[in-house]
Order: sequence, then C-alpha cells, then structure tokens
Amino acid sequence: MSINFREEIKDLQAYKPGKPIEDVKREYGLDEVIKLASNENPLGCSPKAIEAIKKACDNLALYPDGNATLLKEKIAEKLNIKPSQVLPSSGSDEMIDQISKTFIDKGDEIIMADITFPRYIATAKMMGGTPVIVPLKDWAYDLEGMLEAITDKTKIIWLCNPNNPTGTMFTKEKLINFLDKVPRDIVVVYDEAYNEYVTRDDYPKNSIELLDDYPNIIIMRTFSKVYGLASLRVGYTMASEEIISNINKIRGPFNVNTLAQVAAIASLEDDDFLRKSYELNKEGKEYLYKEFDSMGLKYAPSETNHIFVNVNKNGQEVFVELQKKGMIIRPMQDTWIRVSIGTMDQNKKFIKLLKEVI
Repeated sequence: MSINFREEIKDLQAYKPGKPIEDVKREYGLDEVIKLASNENPLGCSPKAIEAIKKACDNLALYPDGNATLLKEKIAEKLNIKPSQVLPSSGSDEMIDQISKTFIDKGDEIIMADITFPRYIATAKMMGGTPVIVPLKDWAYDLEGMLEAITDKTKIIWLCNPNNPTGTMFTKEKLINFLDKVPRDIVVVYDEAYNEYVTRDDYPKNSIELLDDYPNIIIMRTFSKVYGLASLRVGYTMASEEIISNINKIRGPFNVNTLAQVAAIASLEDDDFLRKSYELNKEGKEYLYKEFDSMGLKYAPSETNHIFVNVNKNGQEVFVELQKKGMIIRPMQDTWIRVSIGTMDQNKKFIKLLKEVI
C-alpha cells in the first residue's frame, strides 16, 4: 500500500534557488566566486541593522513578538497608514502562500503573466486554483490582455511591478486605469519588491494612496532587496483592515523572527544606506547597458537591480561556463539570462568573463 499525496501538488516542481557560492567553489576548485544570480544588494545591509541584531542576540531564548508590534508601528508611521493595515511575513514567499490560502478555492481562476515570479503559479496550483497565463508584450505586462482574461471565476490577479525576472514596469496611469476596470470582488495583488530601485518618474511610487480608493488591492513589499536583509526573510503587506485580519487568521505564530524584526525597524531609519544602494545600482545599470550595446546584445529595459539579457547562446551553457570562471548568474529561457547588478568591480568582472564565454 502506497502513501497518497494531494492531487494538487502532483505536477508541482520544487523551487530551485540560485547556486550557493560555496557549492561552486567546491565543484570547480575556486578560491573566489562572485554571485550575481539572486538580486541581492552588493552593499550588504545597513550598519544600523547589524547593530540592532547584535543587541537582540541576548534574547535568542525568547520567542519573538508574534504580532511584530513595533515593526508594524514603524511601517505604519513611515507610510501614514494604520498598523492594522500592515502584516509582516517571513519574506514575500510566505505572504504569497498566505494570500493563496486565504482566498483561493478549488476551481478559482488566478490571472498572472507568463514570465514572472514563479511562486504565484505554484501557490495557485497548490490550492486547486486554475492559473490563467497572459503572455508578456515586449517583456512587459499586458494589462489589457489581463482584463480580457477576467471571467466570473476569477479570484486573484497577480501584478509584479517592476517585474521579476524581466525588470520591466508599467506606469501609474496604466495601473489606475487597470484597477478602475477590475471588479471589486477580485483581489489584485500588487507586488512591488523592487520599487526602491525605480528611476522613472511615471512609476506609481506612492502606491499606498491606492488603498483608500481600491479596497480589493493588496500591496506587497520586502526587506530582501534594497534593504539587504535577504537571509533574515522579512517582508510586509498592506491592505484594508478586513483583508489583513483575514490573512492573519491563517498566519503561523512567530513567523517573523526577532532578529528580522529589529533589523527591519533599524533599516527603515537609514535613508542614507537606501540612497547609496539606489545610486550604486543606477550607475551599474548604465554601465551594463553600455557594454551590452557595444556587444550587440538585446536586453529588456530594467527598473530593478537585475537585467534580463539575450546572450545569443544557450543560457544554460553560458551559466555553466561562467560558473567555471567563478561567476554565478541565472539562466532563464532559451538564450536569455538574468544578471544582478553588483558593485562596479563585480560588473566589470562579469562583462570580461561574459565576453570570454560568448
């Protein structure tokens, strides 16, 4: 007699994270490896966050604040919303799971882009939902196509702006036009994990103001990217009090650990670190654009800390060959790869090695 597993997970594949630096060192006998695969902040995190973590280490035997009270209050104060509209989570991945568990019934349709953050489709299938995939246009979201895909079975629409992995964005005008046309009983999840890196003026920087006009919107942010706290797994979600209270019902206790909470609070107090991270990323992006242009490589215009680029050669082969030289990037599809923007020294090393490989 064999064990039976849920039908909904039969076709799911385990998430494959970027290859760790130590693994590549061991596999190829390398002393130095640069990782530009997972969109991490090359500056690390705020010194204030490190100090806060050191102080909190005296209390590791105690459970964390299960309500993340101080973190909620800090976020609410900074964004001028109520603490009851904020729900921290163990990174965006956990919140995506929580949203799906809260809203999706078997047979519900979940609209998303075809090339976007993979957790959206995994959690939809996990809950017995039916993913409705809308292709990108010029590597960007086709919001009109998403509107046309709405049926009476639609429960959630996932928006990633700027998008991962393509780095492209849609404007504030397009977002508002889209929200105006979506029925209010459909949940729109607006994932803006990379919003702090955006350079364009027509991006919806002040998305928080949408909460007053659109009670069906859920806004997700993270401390993993520009704040450099990826290893601590901490993000937060903002929505109406009704939505937040219902998601909170299925949240596991103590899901955001103490070190993550204190580091996130301290990070919100360090605008100087945020500015340095933004400027370094902008400079690195412009350098990589220039080099890609000189090499005749096509790329999607990015408003994130990574670039989606066509290397005109099998992406998996390029991934392996770069690893052998001590450089980790992310193969995507066909001849496209995604490379994170690093320090200028790391960017220059990447270009040098990429030229050797292709």
